[in-house]
Amino acid sequence: MFQDITLEELLELQQKKELTLIDVRSPSEYKDATIPGSLNIPLFDDTERAEIGTVYKQVSIQSAKERGLEIVSAKLPSFVRTFQELPAQKAVFCWRGGMRSKTTATVLSLMGIRVYRLTGGFRAYRKWVVNVLEHFETLPRAYVINGHTGTGKTQILRQLKEEGYPVLDLEGLAGHRGSIFGQIGLEAHNQKTFESLLVQELLKLKDAPYVLFEAESHRIGKVVLPSFIVNEKETNTQLFIEMPMETRIRHIIEDYRPWEHHEACMDAFQLIKKRIHTPIAKEIEEHLREARYEEAIRLLLEHYYDPRYDYATGQYSSVRHTIHACSVGEAVNSIKKQLEEA
Repeated sequence: MFQDITLEELLELQQKKELTLIDVRSPSEYKDATIPGSLNIPLFDDTERAEIGTVYKQVSIQSAKERGLEIVSAKLPSFVRTFQELPAQKAVFCWRGGMRSKTTATVLSLMGIRVYRLTGGFRAYRKWVVNVLEHFETLPRAYVINGHTGTGKTQILRQLKEEGYPVLDLEGLAGHRGSIFGQIGLEAHNQKTFESLLVQELLKLKDAPYVLFEAESHRIGKVVLPSFIVNEKETNTQLFIEMPMETRIRHIIEDYRPWEHHEACMDAFQLIKKRIHTPIAKEIEEHLREARYEEAIRLLLEHYYDPRYDYATGQYSSVRHTIHACSVGEAVNSIKKQLEEA
């Protein structure tokens, strides 16, 4: 017989990397939000789930169960084989630890496949995430990476993380670069997914001597930052990266690859066009239309992004250090030196 486990037990097994976690909800539910690291092996696909829901509402609970049984019976052989191919230790969950996970766990047990079932399902996990964020006291001492658009702040942080430094990559967690053009070429996360990933990273960093993260606004794409991170940004040590304009333009070109996303760039520009002096906006639009991306980026930096950034950072009252660099590698080395001397 399968074994029910609590969320606390599941998280402990996950931390030890002793568990394969399977979300048996429909693909659309899984895409909307899941427990990080889980696989999706749906008991019902989206169409089947909708059909059963209709029967449940319009006919009866019993009829819905019978229709569900018909659907499951037809796919049982392949469904079970999929689980047999997974590592031995595994746990399943659905929305609230109800029929879908119970049916899955029961069938697998009958076939000799040992499996855990998460009590309370994804709903219990989501409640835990919200509670952690609501009661999170404070981050370790923070070093906040600032710099004009194109200074390679995200690349700097990711290189530091690769070298073992405690980094909170907020843009990576959001699936967005944090500007009007920030979603181009990426798949932005919704609030629930962002919060799940954020909690996972915060718990990893809670015992670190300090943490490095980028100075983001309160919103990154679709997601809103918790107030305690915004407060940390405004009150901790600021490391301002300064790089030559040509280097910044090159970084943006390399990161966004605008020739691969021409229409998306044009569409994004329309969202800020009215905020730029009309003759300059017209010139930027012409450059974009004609694929003269370097010229367009230069004007966007000079007449839109840099003035806005200078105004926003002028409000900070915390300790500020300026780092002059001509490359990401040079900036990384300067930050490492700054951390050693702190």
